[in-house]
Amino acid sequence: MKIGIVCYPTYGGSGVVATELGLGLAKRGHEVHFITYKRPARLSAFHENVVFHEVSTQDYPLFEYTPYDTSLASKLVDVVKFEDLDLLHVHYAIPHAAVAYMAKKILLTQGKYIPVVTTLHGTDITLVGNDNSFAPVVAFSINKSDGVTAVSESLKQQTYEYFDVHNDIRVINNFIDFDRFRRSNKDHFKKAIAPEGERILVHVSNFRKVKRVEDVLQVFKRVYDEMPSKLLLIGDGPERHNLEERCREMKLCHETRFLGKQDAVEELLAISDLFIMPSGSESFGLAALEAMACEVPVISSNIGGLPEVNIHGETGYLSEVGDVEDMAANAISILKDEGKLKQFRKNALEQARRFDIDKILPQYEQYYEEVVKTAVYS
Repeated sequence: MKIGIVCYPTYGGSGVVATELGLGLAKRGHEVHFITYKRPARLSAFHENVVFHEVSTQDYPLFEYTPYDTSLASKLVDVVKFEDLDLLHVHYAIPHAAVAYMAKKILLTQGKYIPVVTTLHGTDITLVGNDNSFAPVVAFSINKSDGVTAVSESLKQQTYEYFDVHNDIRVINNFIDFDRFRRSNKDHFKKAIAPEGERILVHVSNFRKVKRVEDVLQVFKRVYDEMPSKLLLIGDGPERHNLEERCREMKLCHETRFLGKQDAVEELLAISDLFIMPSGSESFGLAALEAMACEVPVISSNIGGLPEVNIHGETGYLSEVGDVEDMAANAISILKDEGKLKQFRKNALEQARRFDIDKILPQYEQYYEEVVKTAVYS
């Protein structure tokens, strides 16, 4: 099958999932075309059966803002027509689902029908889409898609709750590539970060307010007061400056490393003892799943899709949003007990295997086939 994938090409969850999905499909013999404004972060090398189409925009004196949506729609029409694609898979409702509908209607006037599958990832529904100014477009775009998937049962239910959606939504979870994310012997690397055998806590995100990264510092402070430990903060974003200031105020900077964006995040997860995810909203928790695949237990908030990934009392612990005291107590209970840590590591890996890419990819392939067969040509 020839599949076009439209996504944000950033380090965020939706872009990562879309890119890894496309690469996985390409390995299984499908021809995959990525269509976006720059090469996706995880599409860093040549891959057989993968083509990248860059959406270029031009500034005109008339426009205060560059009309990306129009440029993307035009590019979709061009790629679908001349590459003879069988299906478009767009990730994130705003603006990709709406733009795909526009492209589909243009192509119909030229005698070409292209089915569209929209995948909902989270903030397109819980934050962006829930804005009343966007709600009608989000609902319309979802209802006009030939197929709709959500990355968790929680997100599916939120979509029905927030919007007047009558399309069936198929839950297809995010996934993990165990060829990449796995625990490995990195003792020399670990010793460089924790030379005295300190426990290593880690957090990965895009440092937005909704990720509540300051809560990570609060949890770490309580852990550090109980035992020698180090904190790795991986990622970047609008809250980083505030976090650095807060870290200095709390006198934690000697034990905390701000590592910025990392392509090889798995190498850092592989040496970690505990993953902290105190998010205020999380549709699935892909970063937590990546940690679990590396046998790292998770301390997280009890929100959104996280309970579907992190099993309380088995792979880690769930706490209410903002309850840093409970999170810290749970973290300490794992890190102080070597036997418990070992068991939680084992449980985390077993849970992560439920989301193996080799189990999830066939679900997408089957869904694509269903959509192509049942799409209504209108």
